[in-house]
Amino acid sequence: MTKSFSEVANERRSVKVYDTNAEISREELTEILDLTAKAPSAWNLQHWRFVVIESAEAKQKLLPIAYNQQQVVDASATVAILGDTEAFRHFDDVFLPAVKAGFLAEEVATSLHGQINRAYGDKQVAHNAALINGSLAAMTFMYAAQERGWRTNAIGGFHAPTFMKEFEVDERYVPIMLITIGKEKQEGRPSSRIAAAQLTDWK
Repeated sequence: MTKSFSEVANERRSVKVYDTNAEISREELTEILDLTAKAPSAWNLQHWRFVVIESAEAKQKLLPIAYNQQQVVDASATVAILGDTEAFRHFDDVFLPAVKAGFLAEEVATSLHGQINRAYGDKQVAHNAALINGSLAAMTFMYAAQERGWRTNAIGGFHAPTFMKEFEVDERYVPIMLITIGKEKQEGRPSSRIAAAQLTDWK
């Protein structure tokens, strides 16, 4: 039975202790990543790339980079969420099919191309966009996994420069976070939440 989004959001917990016998197939993980790619992004440029750490060798290489957090070894896989500072290079793949199908006028596409190149010509803008849009993908991944019965945990504690070097990540990408995925051996601890009313201003 498919769960509602409210159920998925309310049940999600950060799981740090995983069942080491649970394996996730590449097919299912790819399906989750395909759903992740539905996340919103500026100009629909999809400013993200994923590095999936699933082999025992790769997990052991990741362990010291993640400050020896055992969950990266015990989880079925760890997905590194990277932000793409050169997402403007996706323009043709995103917009040309719409032009060819007649959904987007060629002159409009040309105008958009100019807007995008001008915006991302500013390295700080491109860097910020990579972080913001990549983070949208990260949250989408966690909810997509939760809906399918998998548990996740977002990890910001890792040495990004070493990760870039050891996993041969191109410098155009910005490491945002690691997300472990697997079946829980120990349920995630529920945490208190501040009511939205305390965090909202109405104008």
